[in-house]
Amino acid sequence: MTLISSISGIRGTIGGVPEDNLTPQDIVKYTSAYATMLKEFSSRPKVVVGRDGRSTGSMVQAFVINTLLSMGVDVCDCGLTTTPTIEMGIVKHKADGGVMISASHNPMKWNALKLFNSSGEFIDSKQGERIKSLVKQNDFSYNGYQSIGTAVDIDDILDYHIDEILKLPYVDTKAIQVAGLRVGVDTINSTGSIALPPLLQRLGIRKENIFIINGNIDGEFAHDPEPLENNLSALSSLIVENRCDIGIAVDPDVDRLALMCENGEYFGEEYTLVACSDYVLSKKSGNTVSNLSSTRALSDITKKRGGQYFSAPVGEVNVVKKMKSTNAVIGGEGNGGVILPELHYGRDSLLGIALIISSIAISKTKMTTLRKSFPNYFMAKNKITLCDSLNFEDVKLKVKGQFADGKFNEEDGLKIDFADSWVHLRTSNTEPVVRIYSEALSMTQAESLVNSVINCIGCER
Repeated sequence: MTLISSISGIRGTIGGVPEDNLTPQDIVKYTSAYATMLKEFSSRPKVVVGRDGRSTGSMVQAFVINTLLSMGVDVCDCGLTTTPTIEMGIVKHKADGGVMISASHNPMKWNALKLFNSSGEFIDSKQGERIKSLVKQNDFSYNGYQSIGTAVDIDDILDYHIDEILKLPYVDTKAIQVAGLRVGVDTINSTGSIALPPLLQRLGIRKENIFIINGNIDGEFAHDPEPLENNLSALSSLIVENRCDIGIAVDPDVDRLALMCENGEYFGEEYTLVACSDYVLSKKSGNTVSNLSSTRALSDITKKRGGQYFSAPVGEVNVVKKMKSTNAVIGGEGNGGVILPELHYGRDSLLGIALIISSIAISKTKMTTLRKSFPNYFMAKNKITLCDSLNFEDVKLKVKGQFADGKFNEEDGLKIDFADSWVHLRTSNTEPVVRIYSEALSMTQAESLVNSVINCIGCER
């Protein structure tokens, strides 16, 4: 079964049997439920819709838009765009919600509906449960011909997004222009291809200093779309060959940002948020938030800058909730997601790019030097499919028994903290697996901790 309903929306593999995969029937049903929920608050809702560059996007978008229209919902169709741009567009157009059609970092066979509220933020758990309930009831009422919705094409939303980024006090286009930086970019043949070039040029990077690979939106990803080190060898070569000062990689819907150094080395996806936060905190003191599976380095640099660090369960909606309650000035997730409330409460790669490029332009610091300025932790990540005979609650009991000397946190799965390391296991919001992450002072130690958990559980990877 590869249809998953969670705080990230509804996602699954395309084709197959309804309710087990993401089929036309499921797309229509969940879109109908979402529209029904919106109509409980507005008699004539408005919804902003966009998609990433995967091959099934236009098909899924057609089902979504036409279902919304049949429910009497007005649609702002942004076409090919990014998730953070949709989030910004919802607020700009005073919409009641939004749908981004993207399975993020998942491979080509996947697609998804990311669902947003009127604030341009992911729907909360209460709204998610309401949608699930409506789907289960499968009792929808569609409008007659005189009251169907209307659709308008929106083609300026990306310009608006970039305009708002450039207004931020942390973005210094003059310093960037003077620095003459050279930038290598991998946009995975998705919508980063239409977002990053104009952003970089408006930041002050000369067109001839922007080097792009996988810049065609052709429906096919050039490699595994998750922006991890082992997927970015071509970007590494591009950086070295063109003497770039920084490398940038984004996922298909451009809410995750991975950085590379001038020598082609991976900066570390976990350190994207750390670097951006340290730069912002150097100009504005305050608190930070990341999820339980993110590096301790953010806590370290936050305390060094005089602020407090807080953790939240994995998931953007959980991080945003914690950021609001702690009045955090910046936060996000260790998968390369940066959230700055002064712009909007959503992970935003375009924002992260503007912050990090401003940082190195102002300080005249190389990326390798910047990376060395942060506490050096090593993270190991793995995932397993649970055995049929063992549920997750049983897993937690086994692991707690094995690691009784640790400090337990069960907000989201099970996280165990030790003096110089931690391990976190949780069921995924986006795949039918259990994720196991650990962090320690060496990769050997981190990998050993993950393997110890897997051996304790007794399931195959």
